[in-house]
Amino acid sequence: MKPWIGNTLSVLALVVGLVVWVMLPWYAVLAIAVALGLWLFLTRSGRLSLAAAKIGIASLPQRWGASSVIVVGIAGVVGVLVAMLAMGEGFKATLDKTGSEDTAIILRGGSQAETNSVITRDQAPLISSLPGIKKGADGKPLISAELSQVVNLPSMSDGTDANAQFRGVGPEAWAVRDNVKIVQGRKFGAGLREIVVGKGAASQFRGLEVGKSLRLGAQDWTVVGMFESGDAHDSELWGDAETLSSTYNRRSYQSITAKTEGKEGFKQLKAAVDGDPRLKLDVETTATYYAKQSGQLSKIISVLGTVIGAIMAIGAVFGALNTMYAAVAGRAREIATMRAIGFRGVPVVLAVMLETMLLALLGGILGGLIAWLIFNGYSVSTLGSNFSQVVFQFKVSPELLWTGLKWALGIGLVGGLFPALRAARLPVTTALRAA
Repeated sequence: MKPWIGNTLSVLALVVGLVVWVMLPWYAVLAIAVALGLWLFLTRSGRLSLAAAKIGIASLPQRWGASSVIVVGIAGVVGVLVAMLAMGEGFKATLDKTGSEDTAIILRGGSQAETNSVITRDQAPLISSLPGIKKGADGKPLISAELSQVVNLPSMSDGTDANAQFRGVGPEAWAVRDNVKIVQGRKFGAGLREIVVGKGAASQFRGLEVGKSLRLGAQDWTVVGMFESGDAHDSELWGDAETLSSTYNRRSYQSITAKTEGKEGFKQLKAAVDGDPRLKLDVETTATYYAKQSGQLSKIISVLGTVIGAIMAIGAVFGALNTMYAAVAGRAREIATMRAIGFRGVPVVLAVMLETMLLALLGGILGGLIAWLIFNGYSVSTLGSNFSQVVFQFKVSPELLWTGLKWALGIGLVGGLFPALRAARLPVTTALRAA
């Protein structure tokens, strides 16, 4: 019973240690590396560890087939982990770039997204007269009353139907969202069944080339232009709000986006909306709104990536254990000889650990490099909060590569520990006799 309890506690301690290691900031890891380096070069035991490690590392080419199991296994863990986390980072970065602090989105009170918001037509004029809203060159308030309609379009990859967001916007939408620029064709005309498409949507769906005709809502619409915004709006189709309203028989708006007079203007607008009992609406900056929309999915992707990475890491640890146990058994005579000529337990343990950590480092670098080459900037789409496709790019950041490298070193640490302890405990006479 006692051995079982001891083994269980050892495994739990290793798991806790691995979690703590992965969560360490870069400066703590650097401090540990510096301390280890100083110990290796300035102490007798450290120098003996380096000498023993050099012997083992020099023999790696003779054992490359077995050693590659560790490198490839850890590279797979790091590659998958970094790719999954890069997907979450890319989605979050796209929505974080959407919106700004000087634009406000107005929704029905209690609504979490545009899909479940309703703003009646008689409320729109009331909102346009509120303080804090910026005026255009013609003196009109810069607000855009908008509708959001999910439509089916054939995907570019296989032609199957996928959801796309068809946004009906007001005439001031271009001034409200001044980052949206026409890159091909022209803007749609008021009262006409004309569409401009986002650059991201054009890359994900078929039939969105300028000049093409689409059948939406039992009506024919003409694509007259393409725009680029560099954010989530790149995934949308835009048309005139009133025309979309009549096509889909929508009697109300879903949101109103307004350009504010900076932070002070936003505060004035929010106070005015909150103080008007006729409105019963919520106001927040578009930056805050889209950050909330990205949060939940980003967390799900991050948790999923970590769980998958942890499962693969367990497999990599067992692969490292098997490989290093075999390496220790194959070098029993060599290790026993080192022990016989004066190498104590600590240098032997550190030598095996340094060898495993070197292989883990190579695997981590390889996995991170593969993830960066394949996935960084890779465009995909997923369902957003409005149940339509949001086009975004994977973002393999230095922070994610650093996380992957820490995972690799943690796997190497756990995978090399028990074989290293076995090598240090190996009786000299038994090892020499067996060899």
